[in-house]
Amino acid sequence: MKKSYELLQVDAFTDTPLGGNPCAVVFDTDELDSATMLAIAREMNLSETAFVRRSEIADFGVRYFTPAEEIPLAGHPTLATARALVDTGRLALREPVTHLTLELNVGPIDVAIHARDGEIHNIVMSQKKPQFLAIHDPVEVMPIFGLSPKDALPGVPIQTVSTGTPQLMIAVRDLEVLRRIRLDVAAYSDYRARADFFSPHLFCLEGITPAGQTFARHFGVPPDTPEDPFTGSATGGMAAYLWRYGLLMVPVFVAEQGHWMQRPGQASVEVIGPPENIEIVKVGGNAVTVMHAKLVI
Repeated sequence: MKKSYELLQVDAFTDTPLGGNPCAVVFDTDELDSATMLAIAREMNLSETAFVRRSEIADFGVRYFTPAEEIPLAGHPTLATARALVDTGRLALREPVTHLTLELNVGPIDVAIHARDGEIHNIVMSQKKPQFLAIHDPVEVMPIFGLSPKDALPGVPIQTVSTGTPQLMIAVRDLEVLRRIRLDVAAYSDYRARADFFSPHLFCLEGITPAGQTFARHFGVPPDTPEDPFTGSATGGMAAYLWRYGLLMVPVFVAEQGHWMQRPGQASVEVIGPPENIEIVKVGGNAVTVMHAKLVI
């Protein structure tokens, strides 16, 4: 017998519908197995789909799937889930801040939903203590993206950083380098299969708007989406990287992504702790619900 599940589609890291990064949020999914959730994520064909369930250690449990695999921690599904919980009445909105805990595969995380006059204006997730992992050779990495080692920002490594999900941090010289990226899918797939990261995050120390201090691009290969409009988990890893290697004057900044995809996204970012011992990275932004539906399977 078929069963229906309440589903919302939420655009995260934006306060404008059809901007930012879309995420499907499916509720009451405790009985769904991993294979079914993966099949639903392929059906949604978005960067990620969130599956909300009960939790014994947090307010709610949630699992995140790309169309290819499960991801332990992700930013835009976290914001989308928080928004969807409020919009469906599962979480009461309090002013000025509603505190929420979500149990992810990496353990529980804290989320703060900021509101005034009955409207959400910022959702902030606290990511895990960053881990600085393998350092990669620019000579091998940069050609994967149609770039040369000289396009990398000098003086800092290409390194895997994880605040819950390991991402490959590639700092480049400027926006012009980011525009020239052409991903070699075969070379990327081969390198990823023997490396320690989930996906690559290429960024520079320039914003697209006057508010931004960074701009980034983030890539995947089929069946995942080729490019991610906004990547909250990697933004957290990027922030930790920037602070550790002295590329930030202060540990608070605005990150931008997605503008060249016609899905502009923006996040407020805060790194807590000294560069040599970062404790937490907070990544925040708004989110808007654009679809309310039933999934029947």
